Amino acid sequence: MQYTAATDLLKDRVVLITGAGNGIGAAVAKAYANHGATLILLDKNIPALEVVYDEIVASGAPTPVLYPLDLQGASIPDYDELSRNIHDNFERLDGLVHCAASLGQIAPVQHQDPKIWLETLHINLTGPYLLTRACLALMQKFDKASIIFTTDNHKDTAYWAGYGVGKAAIESFSKQLADELECDGRVRVNTIDPGTVQSKLHARAFPAIDPTSLPMPEDVVPAYLYLMGQDSLEINGEIITA
Repeated sequence: MQYTAATDLLKDRVVLITGAGNGIGAAVAKAYANHGATLILLDKNIPALEVVYDEIVASGAPTPVLYPLDLQGASIPDYDELSRNIHDNFERLDGLVHCAASLGQIAPVQHQDPKIWLETLHINLTGPYLLTRACLALMQKFDKASIIFTTDNHKDTAYWAGYGVGKAAIESFSKQLADELECDGRVRVNTIDPGTVQSKLHARAFPAIDPTSLPMPEDVVPAYLYLMGQDSLEINGEIITA
């Protein structure tokens, strides 16, 4: 997607990003910070989060907040507590970007481990649902809030198990939520298909492919900037290819 964002596109905006420790999540976080956003960086990998934090601080952007959380083990009260913490510290939430993902197991249906299936589906679908649900009331306090989900074009492909089903379902959930919130007009909901990029998830799925031939996570950032800012206020319930 070709899009050039204004330098102050996200000034005074508070945005929560999951999977912010690496890959697309980290790239989006650094780009949002450079465009003025104050970020809440969520990931289970604390050392990776600290690296992103240090880069953002060194750039002179607004100082972000780290929120270590493992979506696999988080309970409903954990998500409610996160929402309360955001309210207590910022009193607002203007954006929520779902980049956290787990590949799980790639295998034929009859050979898939049910435990891994359930864990993978939880991280890719139930976790984002619970987090979104917990944050909605806070996001509805102000106009022009944006929720962005991330999907994958392998969702209907053989062997992709709980990951593929989770991504297919997250697209449906995104459209349901967008439809429900459209009348209120305060929160818009969209999904981005970033395509194939260099990432740990892709390397696990396709270990024989040379990653140097693939786009970098930074190459898909313009789509995330576009859907979070003022230039996309009329876009709701869409799946955009980055």
